[in-house]
Amino acid sequence: MADVSNRRVLGIETEYGISALGQPAGEELHPMQLSNHVVKAYGSVSGREAGWDYESETPLRDVRGYEVSREQAHPDQLTDSDLGMANVILTNGARLYVDHAHPEYSGPEVTSALDVVRYDRAGDLIMAIAGQEASRRLGRPVRLYKNNTDGKGVSYGTHENYLLDRRTPFDRIIRQFSPFLVTRQVFTGAGRVGIGQSSDTAGFQLSQRADFFEAEVGLETTLNRPIINTRDEPHADAGRYRRLHVITGDANLSEISTYLKVGTAALALHVIEAGSLGDDLRLRHSVPAMQQVSHDLSVGTVLDLADGRRMTAIDIQEAYLLACRKWVGEQTVGEAGTTAEMITEWQDILERWQHVLDTLRNDPMQLADQLDWVAKLALLESYRRRDDLGWDAAKLSLIDLQYTDVDPRRSLFQALISRGKMRRLVDDDQIQEARLRPPTETRAYFRGRVMEKFSAAVVAASWDSVILDVPGWPALQRIPLLDPLRGTSAQVKALIDSSETVAELFEALGLGGPAD
Repeated sequence: MADVSNRRVLGIETEYGISALGQPAGEELHPMQLSNHVVKAYGSVSGREAGWDYESETPLRDVRGYEVSREQAHPDQLTDSDLGMANVILTNGARLYVDHAHPEYSGPEVTSALDVVRYDRAGDLIMAIAGQEASRRLGRPVRLYKNNTDGKGVSYGTHENYLLDRRTPFDRIIRQFSPFLVTRQVFTGAGRVGIGQSSDTAGFQLSQRADFFEAEVGLETTLNRPIINTRDEPHADAGRYRRLHVITGDANLSEISTYLKVGTAALALHVIEAGSLGDDLRLRHSVPAMQQVSHDLSVGTVLDLADGRRMTAIDIQEAYLLACRKWVGEQTVGEAGTTAEMITEWQDILERWQHVLDTLRNDPMQLADQLDWVAKLALLESYRRRDDLGWDAAKLSLIDLQYTDVDPRRSLFQALISRGKMRRLVDDDQIQEARLRPPTETRAYFRGRVMEKFSAAVVAASWDSVILDVPGWPALQRIPLLDPLRGTSAQVKALIDSSETVAELFEALGLGGPAD
């Protein structure tokens, strides 16, 4: 088996909160129906609906060596069926579809943290357009929110995906990555009004998701949520890759929070794969620690480690940072697919990571222009001072929600951007480009370009396949895309550009003809 490159394949998928205003009594749309309208609305103005190819999906297969039967599985675990809901495959290589009661944007596979930011922000723009068009078509305002809870006990996810070398022992990932996920909330949290799953205690906390985790390890994603998810569904060559499906993250609007969220996680996973973390940072009780970190606005809570030591979340993060700094210092251009651009990004992530940890130690509020939870807290505190509000004031929950509105005309986050109060990593032109064009360095390029040029022939697609109806051919044709680092711009751009029909594309790809 060939070595897996240092070029990490990664991406984010987000379920958006949804509601409709002014629905007449007796005519209320179920959230799933409303989500369907939103997805179809975007498909009508940009893109085309197509099926999803579930052939290789295995949502009930557990990396620990067994598979849950469909009869025993909770319905929410059966993600290999679309229940007849809308599905749009986008020209940027992403997927827009209905996931249970939410519209979900699953960004394309990329190989850099900055590209994750670009395509994640493109998802927000796509949702803003979809919401406006759905409002027009339905004749009632449709609101979409980039958040993770309705404040009444329901949570919905923002999931990260990291492709790993399958040879890495999974028990090592559990032991060494769990403390990282528990403690990274100090810079990845999106901030939330309310404590507890149903917000039954007044207050503010760092993370939207922390209160909803109940296990350290498990297969589920919507119930008994685990810190480490064990779904074995690589969407790639299963003999070579494992996809780590991370469900602990918040839906970030801050570009720096997103950049650090995925950039630091990718580096930590490089260290874990290399077996060079060194220090044993396992927590004595991971799930309670997750809530402890989220509930502490001073970010100084001391956590109990399994070996008897006690460290703060910032101390634990700094231990990971030091291990990552050492690993990056050992990498050279040309080795394991490493490029100068990759090293430059890694070094930038390390510098920002160190700056954030140092500032959190001294005065977290100095990060109000960089981190979501701090920006939101600063905004809420300004209203609390002005109007003499307690944390139980309904107005604060509304401000929390309005911060996450994807419509730039109503979004308080966008208002901070417009006033120069939030630092940025990408500009509006780059986000618009990412909305329309796929990344160049993964198979998402092939998927996106085929949708752009030959969408009428696309019957279905998935992360690792495209199914086409080729005129004159007796059967549908599946093009497998099991290697996420093939199908790139360098490999297929000229072939796609020179093909006027899908039949010509098949010939150019060397896939034969109808008689072959």
